[in-house]
Amino acid sequence: MTPPNFGFESIIKRAAGDAGFDLAGIAPASDARELEHFPTWIAAGHAGEMKYMEARDERGDLKRASLSRIAPWARSVIVCAINYNTDQPYSTQAKAIGRGWISRYAWSREDYHDAVLRRLRRVEAALHDAVPNLTSRAYVDTGPVVERVFAKYAGIGWLGKNTCLINQSKGSWLFLGVILTSLELQPDLPAPDRCGTCTRCIDACPTNAILAPHQLDSNRCISYLTIEKRGPITEGLRELIGNHVFGCDICQDVCPWNRKAPVSTASEFSPRPDLVNPALEWLAEMSAKEFRETFHGSPVRRTKLSGLQRNAAIAIGNSGQPEFVPVLERMTKDPDEVVAEAARWASKQLKKRREDGTAGTS
Repeated sequence: MTPPNFGFESIIKRAAGDAGFDLAGIAPASDARELEHFPTWIAAGHAGEMKYMEARDERGDLKRASLSRIAPWARSVIVCAINYNTDQPYSTQAKAIGRGWISRYAWSREDYHDAVLRRLRRVEAALHDAVPNLTSRAYVDTGPVVERVFAKYAGIGWLGKNTCLINQSKGSWLFLGVILTSLELQPDLPAPDRCGTCTRCIDACPTNAILAPHQLDSNRCISYLTIEKRGPITEGLRELIGNHVFGCDICQDVCPWNRKAPVSTASEFSPRPDLVNPALEWLAEMSAKEFRETFHGSPVRRTKLSGLQRNAAIAIGNSGQPEFVPVLERMTKDPDEVVAEAARWASKQLKKRREDGTAGTS
């Protein structure tokens, strides 16, 4: 057995700080207790259409359920975190009429995968400089690794009842990157759970996607519905989506640990003003060329133009604003039936609001 390589931890954490990470920790590469529930979560259908979550190895086992199966050589997991919070209002505070909501993490000009991986590579390079001939793999939401679970055991934060990672001083606005390494390093202590009896995230979820503490049904989650879901969104959930057009921050916005969350100092995560509460009409009538140019290098590309316009139509229907009727009429003629159907539904919603006297309110 290879002896532990204790003593390199300070080199790793110093490299993480030099690379611009706010937090860094080390977890053992053993299979975490939380991952035992992953197969049950998948079997219940709670991953929705995210088939990549169901990736299996040659034995047919779920890759994300066991790090020891996908990387038997790994002895430690280095977890780095960087704050992406901004000084802009939370979604629970932004009530501008005729505006949509794009999740906080997608406001910047650069995709966070690239920004975080660039920093992570610097940490990985420092590790290789200190210890030649080791094996390592770096991931930023790109490998079969449940980063937040290992972040817990690396002492970065605890897993909140909304399944997000929460740090006592930084809050939950954190991007994570992990480095699997063949080095056996001294692990940090797991972060204690400080949610207590608080259930604000569960109570605030409009679609009741948080079934119980730490149990999320993606099929009902607004982030999943507006980003990952292809085709029509279930009608019973449309009104509950409100003005969200890409992602959702509600369960984090109401978290007490985010009340004093610091603003990020990373320039890559500075928000683009046009993406904070964007105009629904702009999104609804955006051309393919404008979509490509506007969201070049942005996570918003994931929903595709069809998905974004479907979401914009639903948000318009929920706005109660009659001035959007001409926009929806044009959208009903869209060659994409998903967009056209969403526009027809939204038109009916506005008509219903006029008839019951609630038009002009959202």
